[in-house]
Amino acid sequence: MNLAIRTESLRKRFGRTIALDGVSLAVPEGAIFALVGRNGAGKTTLIKLMMNILRPSAGSAHVLDADASRLAGRGFCNIGYVSENQELPDGMTVGELLDFCKPFYPRWDTELAERLVAQFDLPLKRRLRQLSRGMRMKAAFVSALAYRPRLIVLDEPFSGLDPLVRDELIDSLLDLAGETTIFLSSHDLAEIESLASHVGYLEEGRLLFSEEMSALSARFREVTVLLPQAAAARHDDPAAARAAWIDFEISDSAVRFVHTQYQEERAEREVAEAFPEARGILFDPMPLRAIFLAVAKSERSRSRLAQTNARTVTL
Repeated sequence: MNLAIRTESLRKRFGRTIALDGVSLAVPEGAIFALVGRNGAGKTTLIKLMMNILRPSAGSAHVLDADASRLAGRGFCNIGYVSENQELPDGMTVGELLDFCKPFYPRWDTELAERLVAQFDLPLKRRLRQLSRGMRMKAAFVSALAYRPRLIVLDEPFSGLDPLVRDELIDSLLDLAGETTIFLSSHDLAEIESLASHVGYLEEGRLLFSEEMSALSARFREVTVLLPQAAAARHDDPAAARAAWIDFEISDSAVRFVHTQYQEERAEREVAEAFPEARGILFDPMPLRAIFLAVAKSERSRSRLAQTNARTVTL
């Protein structure tokens, strides 16, 4: 499998703050990879390391077979980059921006640029400072897509945009799918659920998982075990759950948890053995948002427990 992006034990520290903690990531060529995590999780830091805007404290990153720490000049001819806080030359018109960019990229596709301008209804003679934020993002997209880069890196590009503009930009990306690799960071799951082929989840600088969307959806199930009331009371210790079971909840007549390594026959057998008094066992597929919420909740509980244990040992 050819990789567009590969990082190994990538780490970035700012003073005493660890922004990235040993991130090892593999993004296949041709993938639409969504890096998801709440604000402050380390997504922008990872992208800046990949783009040689920041230098790592440890570890390495390779982008399109090149050491990211050496990316410069011609190396960026195959990489398109758009960020939430994209800086544009406000004094230029849209047409002047595109004319300015064109000579830097040998693969600039004038026909594609014209098609995107028409698709986005961009006013070529309007100065960038006179445009709405949505129109400015459209101009940034045209300037980054017109040379058909092998890799498109997008850092929260849809944040704050109205749904119509967002859908137009997503459509422009899908038109290029297959001929390029798309790496997209976002904290909004609605943006990526119907777009991404692969997904990675960052939490406090650590990569909790990275895999194909279909595999992720297949291995997570919300489990509900219906029990007699007296039996439910005996299952009140989350520590008794198996390692693959997270987000454990008890009610008067049911035990609920998330199974993170679901395989139909094996999971049904394991749960039945763990709850022999069960009156019924349900395995329900989970939407992407529910999966991330369960993982985030479990990870924060684990982190708090580790901190408590550390304080206890210190005392």
